[in-house]
Amino acid sequence: MPTRPVTIYDRILDRIGRHMARKLNQPSSGYRPFTPSDPDRLRRALRPADVILVEGRERVSNAIKYLTQSTWSHAAIYVGDALPAPADGGERPQLIEVNAGQGCIAVPLSKYADYNTRICRATGLTPVERARVAAFMTARLGLDYDMRNIFDLLRFFFPTPPVPVRWRRRMIALGSGDPSRAICSSLIAQAFQSVRYPILPDVTVEDASGAGDYMRREVYHIRHHSLFAPRDFDLSPYFEVIKPEPLAVDFRQMVWADGDRRMAGA
Repeated sequence: MPTRPVTIYDRILDRIGRHMARKLNQPSSGYRPFTPSDPDRLRRALRPADVILVEGRERVSNAIKYLTQSTWSHAAIYVGDALPAPADGGERPQLIEVNAGQGCIAVPLSKYADYNTRICRATGLTPVERARVAAFMTARLGLDYDMRNIFDLLRFFFPTPPVPVRWRRRMIALGSGDPSRAICSSLIAQAFQSVRYPILPDVTVEDASGAGDYMRREVYHIRHHSLFAPRDFDLSPYFEVIKPEPLAVDFRQMVWADGDRRMAGA
């Protein structure tokens, strides 16, 4: 399929878009993780196709948290050892994610060592299906986040837009809908839809007999991938929340501040 030639106007928009993306990816002040992730414990708990939800600390994260009414602003997918280890001996990239300004990239688990995270696992997937979900994501590495689509970025510069709650999620989906402008959760949703796995489908009840109300069936309709947000994997009844192995601790030996002890009734 022939592509449209890049014009000077496109280059100007691209330059503006990259500047906007850098601004959005700057960390906001005051972020402090309550339970930072241990990459080794996290790695032992993960399986291919697990979704990692992240409480981001960037400016764009604040907007997504507000629009989706959730603490989770970003999602990545674990692909195990599907990708080769770096030639320089560095940490193997095992997560695939989509970021504004970078597109679809692979990163190591240690990237989110200082973030609050949650593991969401699709229940009932076979190893073959897990591999297919992971392969869908690895095949899209390098997918571009087109910086010329300024509107896709502009919406995140208003972290608390004065719109009704029921419309906020729709603001996440605003944009061109071009696959090259995917956001993190929409591409992951497509990966699961590729094996027809439900996330939060729309369900209707239909008459299966044609003769009345005696026989009915539930029909599942796939929602458009652009409508999915990171929190949907947390809310979905088809995904279970997985916690890394608990820390071995004798709580009786923990030293509490005197004020806290009085508050606890000690």
